[in-house]
Amino acid sequence: MASSLSLLPLFLFSLSFLVSSSSSSSSSSSSSSSTTTPSTDVLLGNEELEGVGLELYEEFLRDEAVSRLNELGKVSDVDGYLERTFMSPASVKAASVIRQWMEDAGLRTWVDHMGNVHGRVDGMNASAPALLIGSHLDTVVDAGKFDGALGIISAISAVKVLKVINKLEMLKRPIEIIAFSDEEGVRFQSTFLGSAAISGILPASSLNISDKRGKTLKDVLHENSVEATEETLLQLKYQPHSIWGYVEVHIEQGPVLELAGLPLGVVKGIAGQTRLKVTVSGSQGHAGTVPMSIRRDPMAAAAELIVLLENVCKHPQNFLPSNGECSLSGSLVCTVGEISLWPSASNVIPGQVTFTIDLRAMDDAGREAILYELSNKMYNICDKRSVSCVIERKHDANAVNCDPELSAQLNSAALSAFKKMAGDVEVDVPKLMSGAGHDAMAMAHLTKMGMLFVRCRGGVSHSPAEHVLDDDVWAAGLAVLAFLENHL
Repeated sequence: MASSLSLLPLFLFSLSFLVSSSSSSSSSSSSSSSTTTPSTDVLLGNEELEGVGLELYEEFLRDEAVSRLNELGKVSDVDGYLERTFMSPASVKAASVIRQWMEDAGLRTWVDHMGNVHGRVDGMNASAPALLIGSHLDTVVDAGKFDGALGIISAISAVKVLKVINKLEMLKRPIEIIAFSDEEGVRFQSTFLGSAAISGILPASSLNISDKRGKTLKDVLHENSVEATEETLLQLKYQPHSIWGYVEVHIEQGPVLELAGLPLGVVKGIAGQTRLKVTVSGSQGHAGTVPMSIRRDPMAAAAELIVLLENVCKHPQNFLPSNGECSLSGSLVCTVGEISLWPSASNVIPGQVTFTIDLRAMDDAGREAILYELSNKMYNICDKRSVSCVIERKHDANAVNCDPELSAQLNSAALSAFKKMAGDVEVDVPKLMSGAGHDAMAMAHLTKMGMLFVRCRGGVSHSPAEHVLDDDVWAAGLAVLAFLENHL
């Protein structure tokens, strides 16, 4: 295959005809009506136009998919921004809408005891190991409308095309699309509740974790007419022999594809992740009467701990034993995303400060080593300041590698999408590592998994500015369709 560097300018010139109308649309509006039909005759020549046009299925893979992304992006628990957390009213509504779309695509549907939405077609052999395709329906706070939703809707759209062309029942194995109820972990600070239950790695103790209002996971499920027990959790687990593999389509949440000028990339693996909850307790007091020399201020201590975290994660080689190259350099990232204090009054020295740490790295051993050093240094700082410090590990996920066979098939599917949209181009599909966690991490405990990334503007995600071009949604749908056609 020719070098992508040598042929990329030609490919980009060709793609400019495809994305010119979409790239001018704003992040708040990407409806199908704003996108004109690509100039396929300019790209391919009139003699090839008729045959290729029939394979593009823009009505379903682009126009309807973009419309559904916009519709789902309005299903929120709050006015003014997008927020859909585990088993919230908006989450339940979104699940109902997704279920209707699955049925429209010819799938048999159900919702399990963890709120995951399933749509399945048995194909020609209902007892064969099934191919699972999924992503998540929950969001972060003040979210974008593509994270999670794109993977679900692209899969539904591709299956709908198979239904329309009367090939859905010709699949040689069952295909099951799953919209997972919780990936972000916003409500309970414990990610992958939906996919972890299906893969069998969600411990029964998870039923007792609580949200900020003190409601446990068990309470929330009960409010939704689900009586959750250890036994019902075990019943959710899929048996490995019944599953052929798992595939997930997701926005990249990074800038690599945009820099490469390509709409799709194949994922090589996903970084490991640890989430911590740090609670610093000191002496609450009057802001005007307690001398600085005798204060035990947890806010000042927390500030020093956060600055320490930044230094450790920027320069891990300075905090680990000098036994060669640091395996974390370039991949370690750390974030304090949430901080709260009590009693939170301007004239009161707080008595307690709580903050979260999200720490990720490609190397699991290095991640553990840096966590050990970080914890020791944090405890030392708290001791010197005469405050107490409790560090709780709320979530751990080891790095995972994507399956070579699935990755090769997704690579071919991406190339197929490129060629259908832009002609007989020769480019190398980018291979990327994911710094973000995905349901595929949990599903890797059950079966082999592969992922396809979709370009997002500026690499921005977890933000209302998150945006995917209409034609990149189309490219994702074409790739999923090409992947499914290998199972006919």
